[in-house]
This record gives sequence, C-alpha cells and structure tokens, in this order.
Amino acid sequence: MSTTGQVVATGLCGTEMKVLGSKHLDLLYPTILGHEGAGIVESIGEGVSTVKPGDKVITLFLPQCGECTSCLNSEGNFCIQFKQSKTQLMSDGTSRFTCKGKSIYHFGNTSTFCEYTVIKEISVAKIDAVAPLEKVCLISCGFSTGFGAAINTAKVTPGSTCAVFGLGGVGLSVVMGCKAAGAARIIGVDVNKEKFKKAQELGATECLNPQDLKKPIQEVLFDMTDAGIDFCFEAIGNLDVLAAALASCNESYGVCVVVGVLPASVQLKISGQLFFSGRSLKGSVFGGWKSRQHIPKLVADYMAEKLNLDPLITHTLNLDKINEAVELMKTGKCIRCILLL
Repeated sequence: MSTTGQVVATGLCGTEMKVLGSKHLDLLYPTILGHEGAGIVESIGEGVSTVKPGDKVITLFLPQCGECTSCLNSEGNFCIQFKQSKTQLMSDGTSRFTCKGKSIYHFGNTSTFCEYTVIKEISVAKIDAVAPLEKVCLISCGFSTGFGAAINTAKVTPGSTCAVFGLGGVGLSVVMGCKAAGAARIIGVDVNKEKFKKAQELGATECLNPQDLKKPIQEVLFDMTDAGIDFCFEAIGNLDVLAAALASCNESYGVCVVVGVLPASVQLKISGQLFFSGRSLKGSVFGGWKSRQHIPKLVADYMAEKLNLDPLITHTLNLDKINEAVELMKTGKCIRCILLL
C-alpha cells in the first residue's frame, strides 16, 4: 500500500554527505537520495486508509508497521520493515522511478530529492494542515534523531552533566534535548569553533575543541567534572570519537549513546575494562521515536512553540541548487540547508 506525493521541502542531511563522500552505506546505484522531507499527498494506492490526497505529511525513513515485535514493544522503534529499504525497491521488488527507460533505485524508504516520490503508507505521517513544511521537514530526521536521543534513549536527568561530540544539525538537536531534560551542564565538543556560538545559544554551557587541548578530550572532561560525564553522545559517526565519548563517561553509571551513523564495514575496538565498572553504551535510531505515532505530536509541539527549529536552518535554496548546498555543508558553515521544490 503506497502513496504518491509532491515533495515541498527536504533537508540535506549528513547521511547524504557521507554517501557522496565514501559510499560507505553500500548502496545500489543509480539512486535518488534524500530522506528528510515533507510534502503533500497527491494520490493513494488501494488499501491506504491513514492519509488522503491533499494531506500534508512528513516522510519517514524509519517506518512503523504497527505489527512487528519492535512496533508492539513500548521500548522499541526499529520496525522490521526498515530492512525492506535495504533492497532500495518497493515491497513488490520493483522501483517506481525511471530515467530514459532505466530503473532508478529508491533510498531510505523515501527518496525526497525529487519533485514527486512514491512511499509506502507506513513511511508517511499526516501532520497539521497549517504546518510550514519548509520548517517541519527537519522533524523527518535530524531534529528528531538528536532531540530524542537525549529524551528517549539516554533519558537525561535533571541536574546531570552531558557532553555532545559533534555540533552539526543532529548534535545541536541533542543539545536542545539535554536542555529540555534539565541538564545542568552541557559541554559541546567539535573541531569547528564556528559552531560554538550556535551551540551556546541552544543550551550548551561551554564548548571545547579537542585540537586546542594538550591532553585527550576524555582526560580533560574527567578533570573538568571530577568523575566523568553522566551522558555522552557521539553525533558524528566516527569510531575514534565514539571511543573517546565512551571513555569520557562516569565509570560507574555513565551512559554513552551512539547517534551518528557509523561505517558498516569497520569494527569497533574498545577495552572491555570500560564496562567492568558499570558504564554503558547504547544505540539509538531516530531518537527512539515510534515514527508514525510520535512525529505528528512533535509537529504539534512546534506549532505550539514548544520547540524551535529555526536556529538549525542556516540556508535555504531551490532543489536545482543542491550542488551549492553540498559545498556549503563541506565548509562547515552550514548546519542545515533546506531545499525547496
């Protein structure tokens, strides 16, 4: 059961940047990238009942079928239907995209870097009819992933100390989540000092550049806090950074959350002694949100001014300027570029 929709706005996420840089996600080509989108339903297939033509929707790279063990478990959100996306085809084994007679593969259940796309019903969420799509498209991935990692996955506690490694769009959303949860101290870590001002505006109490330090970042963080960090977040997708984040945690009760997409082909090598004392390492996908259930609520919170997405959007361009957007991301001066169609 699928829907056809017009993509109105889509964000250029770090995931696409990684695909363009190294193809480490082991994709099939040619493919239409893009997964952080919002649009309007144009038509629906047989059996579709939760959306209708004209509805505003958020695209969901992580579906919610409502039937698998993960969907039925209150603590799970990794729907088994996500694995279908690995084929980069629809459920019937075919693609809905062609170019000059040649089949084009789908991406992330969504493929939002195009004017129209075809998505399964379980990968779209109907939202408020007056929601500004050029803003709330961020809830499709980046904001939800970071904010939820703090709120749902780590369950940051009031008065705690947090460290966020990587201050891109996702990392800054983690900062916002830590602040919303009542963290007393939020330390941003990034090699790009130009991101520090934005991080502090969103809730970071201080920021560090590891390249300016005389000791490893984990040692500095231990010195700053006396006992290590309560909650650490790796929001880059770098194995070395993840090892440092884990080592920065309080050895007894510290929690390290993996938010960034790590290379699939590389194994993580860390000392087992880091866990002997009690610290833990947790994975997180889409911030722990059940996509179709929770995303409309996040949009409603934005409309009620309980969430502020605007600081995350630094650039807005038309889709035909996507190559300019890629270059902006490479400079490190762009947090999120929204592409309009």
